[in-house]
Formats: sequence, structure tokens, C-alpha cells
Amino acid sequence: LIIAGAGSGKTRALTHRVAYLIQEKNVRPWNILAVTLTNKAAGEMKERIAKLLVAQAGQGPATREDFPTVGTFHSICAQILRRHIHQLGFENQFVIYDANDQVVLMKEIMKDHHIDEKQLNPKAVLGAISQAKNQLMSADDYALHAHNPFTEKVGQLYKPYQRRLAKNQALDFDDLILKTVELLEKFPDLLDQYQERYLYISVDEYQDTNHAQYTLIKMLATKYRNLCVIGDPDQSIYSWRGANMQNILDFEKDYPEALVIKLEQNYRSSPVILDAAHSVISRNLHRKEKKLWTERDGGSKIQILKTRDERDEAMRVAQAIM
Repeated sequence: LIIAGAGSGKTRALTHRVAYLIQEKNVRPWNILAVTLTNKAAGEMKERIAKLLVAQAGQGPATREDFPTVGTFHSICAQILRRHIHQLGFENQFVIYDANDQVVLMKEIMKDHHIDEKQLNPKAVLGAISQAKNQLMSADDYALHAHNPFTEKVGQLYKPYQRRLAKNQALDFDDLILKTVELLEKFPDLLDQYQERYLYISVDEYQDTNHAQYTLIKMLATKYRNLCVIGDPDQSIYSWRGANMQNILDFEKDYPEALVIKLEQNYRSSPVILDAAHSVISRNLHRKEKKLWTERDGGSKIQILKTRDERDEAMRVAQAIM
């Protein structure tokens, strides 16, 4: 478990670790999986790892097997599903619906159920379904736990939405992880195959993983327990889309043998900024203690600005920069 503060070089730590496994420990790249949350971060990781391998070996990876699997949760799950989703009754060449496709489909289903979209926002319904899928909650489970008029309506629409997706041989974005977990749960031999392939797993931004992502990683890592996660509970910002900070706070409960490393040297900010930030975040009740420091000196004093709202704040900051 690497607790990495802001500006402490966590991407560098993760990419150098992958290169170290290959160059110093003779781990086959084929057996390494590195996962992150965004396409941008995945692209940066791939680029940095490629440069490190070229620098250390004097030449670049020659084949796909000579390069580790690096990507987002969704891209890696899509790769697995393209090979195996026929075992769940889908075609391997399934379609992935984007947000617009989802809204069009939900409007059709609401029309079939005589629900006026002026009374019930289709995007709000899809948002609730997305949250449910991030919790690995099926349509039946959701309907069972509906507790107010809105969740009852969502429960009414969730199952036909899934049926229509299946009929169209389509998955939405959240299904990519949900269906991968379902596939690996239903077919233990397939899970074993991927556990044997991904012997060394690294996860970036672990503080912003949701329950579905956590479950997937736990399934893949259970056999060999060669798991390295990097993150910072002080920077968890995605609870509104299902991220669960407890995943990183409870890591040592899941893996009691874990080695914990803290990256506390900051290469980005002045000591003034770091001290001010620490004096705020240290008041949080649920966090792992760390204090960022820097070798840099000085730094301007912090100015406190009182603004009307977030738009006024943005305008004032932009004016100050200009």
C-alpha cells in the first residue's frame, strides 16, 4: 500500500515499479497488469513504462507479450468480455452504448411504461442505475430495496432497461465491470486463467475505486496476493459517482501482510501551501496520518477570498491570473 500525497510522484513510483519487476526481477511483462481510472492517466502510464523499458533494455518492446497490460478498468474489462462474454449469452462483438444512446433507450422504455419524462428525468434514472451497478446491485435487488417514489420508479425501469440492452446486444459503460465480475464469478476456471496470467497487479488512484472495481481487483489478486495499490484518502473526490474511500482505508484488513509506504516529499508546492493544506485536512476523522514536506523555500502568503458562489469564485481567480 503506497500512500502518496499530492505532488509526491505516485505515477513515477508506479511506472518505475513495473519497469523494475521486468528488468530486475525478470517478471514476464505478460504477467503484469496496471490499472487506473482515466484514459489520460493510462496513456501517460503506457508512455512512461515504454520509455523506461527502452532506456533500460536499449530497445523497445517487440511484441504485445513484451509489454505489460496497462489500461483503465473499463478498457481491460472490455478486452476480457470481447473474448468471453458469449458464455453469458452475448455476442463477443457487442455494442457499447454511450450516454446519448442510453438516454434514447431510457426515453423509449419510459414511454412504454407511460412515464412522463417531464415528471421523471431519464438522466436521473440512468444515474441511479449507474450507482446501483457500481455497487454490483442487480435490478431485482434494487427493486427489493426501493424506499421512496423515485427509487420505486427506477426499480420499475431498471429490469426492462437491462432486457433491452441485451436484446440489442449492447452494454453500457457500467456493465463492462459488472459483467466481467459476473463472468469470473460464474466460471471459476476462467477466473483461475486470469489469476495465472496477471500475477502482479498495480492499481492507481485506489482511493477513488468503487465497490465493483474493488471486487474485480480482489478476485484477480486473491490467489497470489501480489497487489500494489497507490492512492491518497486525502484526495478522494468521487464519492458522488460511487467511489468508496474505505477501500484504501481498509486495505490492511484485506491484506494483513501488506507493507505500507508513505510518499510524503512534495515536488510541486511551497511549504506555505503544504502547511495550510495540512492544517485543514488533518481535521478529517477518517484518514491515514501523513504530513507533506518539501525542500523548497519560501512561497507567497495565502490570500483568503470570500466569493458569492462557484461562478464568482472562478471569475475572481481568472481575473487574478490575468
